[in-house]
Amino acid sequence: MKTVTSIADLRDIARRRVPRAFFDYADSGSYSEQTLRANRADLEAIKLRQRVLVDVSERDLTTTVLGRKIAAPLILAPIGLLGMQHGDGEIHAANAANAAGIPFTLSTMSVCSIEHVAEATRKPFWFQLYVIRDKGFSKALMDRAVAAKVDTLVLTVDLQVLGQRHKDVKNGMTVPPEFRIRNVIDIARRPAWAWNVLKAKSKTFGNISGFVPGMENVNSLAKWTADQFDPSLNWRDVEWIKDYWPGKLVIKGINDVEDAQTAAGMGADAIVVSNHGGRQLDGAGSSISMLPRVVDAIGDGTEVLFDGGIRTGADIARALALGARACLIGRSYVYGLGAYGQAGVAKAIDILEKELSVTMALTGIGKVSDIDRRIIDDGQPAKKPAAKRARKSAAKTST
Repeated sequence: MKTVTSIADLRDIARRRVPRAFFDYADSGSYSEQTLRANRADLEAIKLRQRVLVDVSERDLTTTVLGRKIAAPLILAPIGLLGMQHGDGEIHAANAANAAGIPFTLSTMSVCSIEHVAEATRKPFWFQLYVIRDKGFSKALMDRAVAAKVDTLVLTVDLQVLGQRHKDVKNGMTVPPEFRIRNVIDIARRPAWAWNVLKAKSKTFGNISGFVPGMENVNSLAKWTADQFDPSLNWRDVEWIKDYWPGKLVIKGINDVEDAQTAAGMGADAIVVSNHGGRQLDGAGSSISMLPRVVDAIGDGTEVLFDGGIRTGADIARALALGARACLIGRSYVYGLGAYGQAGVAKAIDILEKELSVTMALTGIGKVSDIDRRIIDDGQPAKKPAAKRARKSAAKTST
């Protein structure tokens, strides 16, 4: 592995190693990518308070999510087609997460199936559900997840229709790759990628192929989602899923205060403030701009997780300061997977954890649980210490 010091380094390596169609699929946003850019810009605009002379010799990154202790406030987000970034990508990512002591979330649109991941990892993971028109298939997916000992379901609610990603259309992004001359040449230039994908367990949608009649040879993500994703999805569907699912329910794709209040009122165990990584409604507010409003609106009854633009440990600290319990990372670990497989995912996690630890030290924080809005520089004049105000008041009274 080359010297890698940042997520940006992993991105550069992945861009060279992964065929353009699949790199762009993970890397790009919808339409003019306004929201994709806002997710990063708004995080970077939040300034932190540099504090000194605080004993931070021992720092604790552990936290709890949904009642379970995890080693750091990180969760690997559900990402479709990880197996097209690196062969058996879902298994490699899950194993890296397990080694780091944090949760991994398997996407409905994964290449490796629920069963393949469960067999290969032998450890619990989360499963993300897209609700399609065939409710029977959605129930079957949940049943398969339960059989695989999944106890946390992440219900994605912001993809009733697909926001167009221009690069995917131009690249002919299909699974397996569409055999355009440009794509063939691109893949031929990346023999290591081709080899590890060819020898993988699955080369199509593992959770769909073989389980849906007539879908054994599915080859176009865009076509399948256009045919099967349900624009009539509504809160009543959330109710039946909550009633059917026996474990914890996380609702992902909340980017509005009213929706957050509704989700909390329905008994969701957690919500994920997210705009789908800037891949759906272009022009939507950044996830970080919505986070404090959502946290303030729903109180302490429902855990709030954050998703959208995390690239550094300082970003994680910013989200935690504004009320998130933990952060989902997507592109950050996808770049690691594309660059070096499981070792690259482990490297991405390690980079973020170390950066978070340093950020905590330099903001005077020893425990993740102590991070709050006090570490944010709000630009307001500092208040005078209470003792100093009291002395001034006494002096005025004596005169």
